[in-house]
Amino acid sequence: MTSTAQPPKSGARTAHPDHLGHVIFIAAAAAMGGFLFGYDSSVINGAVEAIRGRYDIGSAALAQVIAIALIGCAIGAATAGRIADRIGRIRCMQISAVLFTVSAVGSALPFALWDLAFWRIVGGFAIGMASVIGPAYIAEVAPPAYRGRLGSFQQAAIVIGIAISQLVNWGLLNAAGGDQRGELMGLEAWQVMLGVMVIPAVLYGLLSFAIPESPRFLISVGKHERAREILKEVEGDKVNLDARVAEIEHAMSSEHRSTFKDLLGGGFFFKPIVWVGIGLSVFQQFVGINVAFYYSSTLWQSVGVDPTDSFFYSFTTSIINIVGTVIAMIFVDRVGRKPLALIGSVGMVIGLGLEAWAFSFDLVDGKLPAAQGWTALIAAHVFVLFFALSWGVVVWVFLGEMFPNRIRAAALGVAASAQWIANWAITASFPSLADWNLSATYVIYTVFAALSIPFVLKYVKETKGKALEEMG
Repeated sequence: MTSTAQPPKSGARTAHPDHLGHVIFIAAAAAMGGFLFGYDSSVINGAVEAIRGRYDIGSAALAQVIAIALIGCAIGAATAGRIADRIGRIRCMQISAVLFTVSAVGSALPFALWDLAFWRIVGGFAIGMASVIGPAYIAEVAPPAYRGRLGSFQQAAIVIGIAISQLVNWGLLNAAGGDQRGELMGLEAWQVMLGVMVIPAVLYGLLSFAIPESPRFLISVGKHERAREILKEVEGDKVNLDARVAEIEHAMSSEHRSTFKDLLGGGFFFKPIVWVGIGLSVFQQFVGINVAFYYSSTLWQSVGVDPTDSFFYSFTTSIINIVGTVIAMIFVDRVGRKPLALIGSVGMVIGLGLEAWAFSFDLVDGKLPAAQGWTALIAAHVFVLFFALSWGVVVWVFLGEMFPNRIRAAALGVAASAQWIANWAITASFPSLADWNLSATYVIYTVFAALSIPFVLKYVKETKGKALEEMG
């Protein structure tokens, strides 16, 4: 029978590491998986029209090739929690890095369309794993006082990955004379764009050897002394290490390895907290954010923007994305997660609504009228800014924090898997929806942004400043 006596207070809630720079390095290295997630998500933007031309396919088939990676993401996310509980967080990162590397090489050298789709699934599986392991690992090693800011590294890495991929794509496109299918290094330009991801993939693998295992995982497998060393390293000398280990052990005392079955709250339904996590994930995607990164060049070209300029506009959107993420990193531990989410939702409704209005006008000589064109461009940047300073960061922070210890890994896996399925639904449907009615498509995204407001107000609880062991 397990003791229910509370362990002595460790002082973890107010802990400050002796070497904050080292803790920042650990979080940044773990967030490198987020960089790869962002890079892979956006790099395909530079290849969309080239793939359409190379394989002579329509919008629906093209969307499936672009979106199929997200099926791999969903599978990777759903299984990563269990894998991490068995072999550790660091080994999971290393497996993900190997799959990223193999996928980059395969995607750059496809024999046929099916071959390209297969390598995108492999890369997707790696992204799915990294999307779960990054936030979970950072939440487990970060001192509570810094956890929001360090947890936001995941999203910061994602948006930097997006920006770097678009900058690299723009450089390669110019090197190939503005033609996505122009020759570059013996290949077509779009193939080089996909192959460049080998570099950050290898770096991610190397960094995983330079950071420690999660103390919670070490305690779960009986390696208490090593866990104490890491807790001292990341939380500082002033923490009562014996009490801290006892605190974690107490929180894990009635635990077994979390499984899908543990998430059920009676009958076939999930526990309410799991549904909240799924809801956060779905709303994050159903506002259409990834349309801005998978299809932005194609979107701007469809309303009359020159191909090279469209890549430049995509890059400026990424810069706005980074600015918004920095704002979120500054305020997530000061203002809190929930207020930021609400501010972001209101801003996204305004940006998306203006885009829907602008795209409702007919093209004149293949372009939007000047007023509507500028409105669409500015509104797109407003939307991305408000997403980045809110939902882009706080959802990852929430998912790393909100679940009780007993179900954290499995619940995070289900929530992240739901996020990838929602991402797939938006990515696969956008080309056909845009062909049908671009303005109405943006009205749909606006409605989801509006619905996120009552969802947050009613169902989402603030997690700012709480130790993970307090979640319940």
